[in-house]
Amino acid sequence: MRLPPAILANTEEVLREILRFSAPADTTLSRYFKDHPRLGGRERGAIAEGVYAVLRNKSFFTDFAGSGNGMRRLAILGLSEAVGAESMGGLSEEEVEFLTRIKEIDRTLMPAQKRANLPDWLYEKFVAQYGEAETVILAEALNQPAPLDLRVNSIKATRDEVMNELAQAPIAAEPMPFAPLGLRIHKKPSLQNLPLFKSGAIEVQDEGSQVLSQIVGAKRGEMVVDFCAGAGGKTLALGALMRNTGRLYAFDVSEKRLAKLKPRLARSGLSNVHPVQIAHERDVKIKRLAGKVDRVLVDAPCSGLGTLRRNPDVKWRQKPEAVTEMHDKQVAILDGAARLLKGGGRLVYATCSLLDEENERVVEQFLAKHEDFALVPMNVVLAEQKIELEMGDYLKLLPHKHQTDGFFAAVLERKKMAKPVAPVATEETDAEEE
Repeated sequence: MRLPPAILANTEEVLREILRFSAPADTTLSRYFKDHPRLGGRERGAIAEGVYAVLRNKSFFTDFAGSGNGMRRLAILGLSEAVGAESMGGLSEEEVEFLTRIKEIDRTLMPAQKRANLPDWLYEKFVAQYGEAETVILAEALNQPAPLDLRVNSIKATRDEVMNELAQAPIAAEPMPFAPLGLRIHKKPSLQNLPLFKSGAIEVQDEGSQVLSQIVGAKRGEMVVDFCAGAGGKTLALGALMRNTGRLYAFDVSEKRLAKLKPRLARSGLSNVHPVQIAHERDVKIKRLAGKVDRVLVDAPCSGLGTLRRNPDVKWRQKPEAVTEMHDKQVAILDGAARLLKGGGRLVYATCSLLDEENERVVEQFLAKHEDFALVPMNVVLAEQKIELEMGDYLKLLPHKHQTDGFFAAVLERKKMAKPVAPVATEETDAEEE
């Protein structure tokens, strides 16, 4: 069934706004769909996928779109990639010939950088870190749409129960290899109206994000802090792992992000979660908990370059100088969060970045300044959690190797303070005390 010709015009219109990169693509799309309520679900899906196809292939598409009617040609290329040329209505004979000509191009013969569809600065950073051959493979994986990953809320259901209920929908889901409560759906059905979603039995969460929650190692009755909670995906996972016991604080500087947690928290059935808005990493609310917390998760603000499968606009909106600024911010946040831990407590520092300067470099800088902390090798942590993943000192999840978003994590443990040794009693000391 062909899409109405107007869909091409809609795609061109919203694409023109998105390519200004003044706001995240998903925000612009949501606003556009709200302003155009007559667009049906199929049409909205086609427009969104067409836009994301352009963002993923921008370098390649721009070379062939030309000037003049270039934005329309970009929209045509995006929709063709997303839904297929045969599903598009309103194409002229010349445009059909244009599409046919583009399809005949063998992209494997193009220069590596062009195939990667990355801005120059990012391509160079990836090559310096991963080498050119792996950069091309990594970029290809980042330029593929991500599957739909779900986390089963163990407070409400088991993974098998959810799989069986999804099958009745019918929605085919398969267990994930690493996350014990994860399910993967390769198509993208609407979940909002499913009883499973409404009851809080499932949450949308990438497998990598689920693994991060798992390695925190939160246990029943502990005091745990999600230091940069955002909309609370990992907070909810931690609360369930704690079996709804203990106290779990969800800190964030953004009232808007914490507001998004409230309806999810209500669905989840968790009563051990306490959302708290903070002003900064040295807020007095944090100081009150200093030295009292068992586990801290710092899912730090970062460049977001590990999420390009879901947010392809990030690579075009992000700037190299912003990554440098991010490093300083990450170090400050990590310093602030570390004060919360009691002796023997663990801190997980994590990002959804693929760049060393936001990952290893931050951890190395922190450890150089904090002799009371030690790195716990990730292979040890994964073995504790019975997660079969081969890692060294750090968790490094990559889309082309693990089929997850790109994630980094390090586990840092605060050394237990030595108890003061009581002085050995002697005649002299006894006399002094008297």
